[in-house]
Amino acid sequence: MSAATDLAGALAWARKRIAPPEARLLLRHVHRCQAAHLAAWPEEALPAGEWESFRRLVERRAAGEPAAYLTGLREFYGRDFLVTPDVLIPRPETELLIERALSRFAAEPRLKTLDLGTGSGVLAVTLALELDRAEITALDRSREALEVAKSNAARLGAKVSFLHGDWYATLDGERYRLIVANPPYIAEGDPHLALGDLRFEPRAALAAGENGLADLAHIVAGAGRRLESGGWLFMEHGHDQSAAVRGLLANAGFTGIASWPDLAGIERVSGGRWTG
Repeated sequence: MSAATDLAGALAWARKRIAPPEARLLLRHVHRCQAAHLAAWPEEALPAGEWESFRRLVERRAAGEPAAYLTGLREFYGRDFLVTPDVLIPRPETELLIERALSRFAAEPRLKTLDLGTGSGVLAVTLALELDRAEITALDRSREALEVAKSNAARLGAKVSFLHGDWYATLDGERYRLIVANPPYIAEGDPHLALGDLRFEPRAALAAGENGLADLAHIVAGAGRRLESGGWLFMEHGHDQSAAVRGLLANAGFTGIASWPDLAGIERVSGGRWTG
């Protein structure tokens, strides 16, 4: 197909090359419409310029580029966030960190919170919008990622303070009631890094040492100097790392240590309470 077509024809062409949900997502992006529009008006003409744009996006997706980078957006906790190749693509399991924070602190106003390795800012921005007047600080060692996070905060109307730094290094003696982190946790030699969307995501935000625990261990080790007594640390980790992370927390002196499963029943978030 080289000429303009209707919506149904464009989708039929794309479904031979990529998954149907992604075909609909890319067509909605190009045609600037909702999903219901595609279903209600399949015979509507797709202008020639949009058809060419759609065709190029489908071909790029078929070659492996993540759909989120092609559209520049990914939904997280009911909101659309800007994403670029400078940040990880938000994933559903990361919403567990939001759920744990809200479960523990939803009734506490002005919660002083630190988001370590904020990336696109999904955790910091979501917590700022979901909690009552929360005082959120978000940091990242990537200046490019911070620019994306700042854009998301401005776009969604979230009040967040952003810092450039490597984990705790640039913090000036502040203490927090809550620390959340979705750090790199994949082993450097993991073959999954060469597969799927991971091929296109920033390697520094994915891999952490020989067993993937290097950054998790660093965060746990430094958390006691940054948490108020009674404060909590919640971290996302790999599907097979919950026992190891609970061990790190126990060795560092945390109490109330637990792990929580995602919708597939896999423990993906662990945390504990700091009592000083």
